[in-house]
Amino acid sequence: MITDFSATAYQQQLADKKTRLNQLLAPFTPLQPQVFESPAQHFRLRAEFRVWHQGEESFYAMFNPQDKRTPILLEQLPIASELINQLMPRLKAAWQASKELSHRLFQVEFLTTLSGEALVTLCYHRPLGEAWQQEAEKLAKELGIGLIGRSRGQRLVIGHDHVNEQLSVAGRSFSYRQPEGAFTQPNGVVNQQMLNWAYQALGERDDDLLELYCGNGNFTLPLSRRVRKVLATEISKTSVNAAIANLTANDIDNIELVRLSAEELTQALQGVRPFRRLANVDLSSYEFGTVFVDPPRAGMDVDTCELVRRFPRILYISCNPDTLAANIAQLADTHRITQCALFDQFPWTEHIEAGVLLEKF
Repeated sequence: MITDFSATAYQQQLADKKTRLNQLLAPFTPLQPQVFESPAQHFRLRAEFRVWHQGEESFYAMFNPQDKRTPILLEQLPIASELINQLMPRLKAAWQASKELSHRLFQVEFLTTLSGEALVTLCYHRPLGEAWQQEAEKLAKELGIGLIGRSRGQRLVIGHDHVNEQLSVAGRSFSYRQPEGAFTQPNGVVNQQMLNWAYQALGERDDDLLELYCGNGNFTLPLSRRVRKVLATEISKTSVNAAIANLTANDIDNIELVRLSAEELTQALQGVRPFRRLANVDLSSYEFGTVFVDPPRAGMDVDTCELVRRFPRILYISCNPDTLAANIAQLADTHRITQCALFDQFPWTEHIEAGVLLEKF
């Protein structure tokens, strides 16, 4: 458990991460990764707390992974965004003063943006009725936030169920809808660095881009400015709907979005089986020069690795350097690393986010 949060400790931890990534990539490249630092505090745009009740009072609580029974009671969370820290005492004071808001409240979730928007979700072990909604509406207005109440079988939305983020890539601002419950990058500053690195690594192309695991279009939007057109896939309905809204909000018309898993797309491109969701997509019209992947921690499965092998360039963002190295090993007989980077998405943890550009030789 980390107890030293000094600038020196942060730099040492970052150096250790670079060493580890170097060791994993050394069998494939002599290149040193470009390192992108994070702010040491107030970098996390999402936070989730249990609510711990003691007598008449209740507290924000978190737990040590090694001890799930002893709560760590909090008033502030220095790694969370400044907006989360501003909202924490005001929200707590509101539920402490309202039996309707506090009764059987067990969890609070915050979602904020670099652009200053906030969404709070309150989770309950009881049904929520009109009295709760009236109290929640007053609270949302007072705090200037969107507010959601959740209980079993219920989801009550006060105001809006998403936040809107603004991120700058190569001097252009992109707008992103980020819904409650959908995946978003937790470290906004480093996310913006990742987007700019991927934009630079892709370069100006005169062919097309295939993107797997596109989420809400986080990378899709800026990368679409570098190619003729994009075919992007995502399996989550929530993320697909957010991505569609983001295409419209940014006036981007060269992206075709399809709700397919990476495995299903592999089957479609290999002619194994047809998919109705591809009925209006002319796959033969694409001239793919690059495939972009940002897979889950498990990395790409064997079949997806074989699919991406056919592309001249593979732009790969990874949240797990071990599975990244395993995937590179599978591709090493056809592709070599020409660029690599370390993104410190998760300061004060051992987690490493990495990026590599692999090009066919």
